[in-house]
Amino acid sequence: MAGAAQLGASLASPPDSRRFYALTTGVAATWVAGGLVTGPVPWTGEDDHPHRTLVRAVAVGVGAFLAFYAAALVARKVPFLRHALAGVLRYAHHGRTPTVLATVWGNGAAEEVFFRGALYDAFADEHPIVTSTAAYALVTCVTRNPALALASIPMGALFAWQRQTTGGIEVPVVTHLTWSTLMTWLLPPLFHGSSR
Repeated sequence: MAGAAQLGASLASPPDSRRFYALTTGVAATWVAGGLVTGPVPWTGEDDHPHRTLVRAVAVGVGAFLAFYAAALVARKVPFLRHALAGVLRYAHHGRTPTVLATVWGNGAAEEVFFRGALYDAFADEHPIVTSTAAYALVTCVTRNPALALASIPMGALFAWQRQTTGGIEVPVVTHLTWSTLMTWLLPPLFHGSSR
């Protein structure tokens, strides 16, 4: 609840403001603390080819970005989706790149610690992919941004599936950071000015 409240407040803050960075840092800290307080979060599972696995994780992140980029080209033609995407991407467009990326990376990794780490483990015997994805989507709805809420469902399911198949959060973290970096870097120019 604390993480969700801070998340909602962060995206109601002005871009590149101290309030925004303070709140997003608080969100990340809350997810990490909430994830670790329940016990150790598995980083890796048993893997005979760790380097190959990480290359695949990056490739999946790139593939997910390309799918979202194609969807964004269509979304630009739908007014409420264009406005929703522009509202989120303005934080990347108006922010200082190193600070924005640090925020994106910190929050992406923290989400994996909590949602695909502790929460996934808590429901390990009760459909953990569905349960962790539903919780991830529900929390994202607090932002009141339909683009983020819609994105959380396929990406949450993908990250949870990666957790299931690898036994740890390393692969979801790598995929998440790859995807979110590309989204932050290459998507904002498509929507610059659309939030006005």
